[in-house]
Amino acid sequence: MGMFSFYNNRRPRQFDHKPIYFDPHKEAMEERVRRIKKEMGLIEEDEDYKTSIKGSFVEGTSHLKKRRAKGETSSSRSSKSILLIVAVVVLVILGWYLFFK
Repeated sequence: MGMFSFYNNRRPRQFDHKPIYFDPHKEAMEERVRRIKKEMGLIEEDEDYKTSIKGSFVEGTSHLKKRRAKGETSSSRSSKSILLIVAVVVLVILGWYLFFK
């Protein structure tokens, strides 16, 4: 049985909130500067925003990396699920036929 102690109490974790500030004027200014530099040819064309994001979530998770490495797609997962359901239905019908008839 544990004993309650007044001297060695654990302190609760502190909430550490770091606020994120959004400055629309600064964002608009950076976008104008980037667009003008691109028009002048000082910087090369950036990738499309969607292509830079695509796949970044998968790279952050281990189980999705494993699925991608195996070559598993959503259609193969759904076909495996349907096959499992059909197998369970066949086993239930077979069990009913053997034990109740």
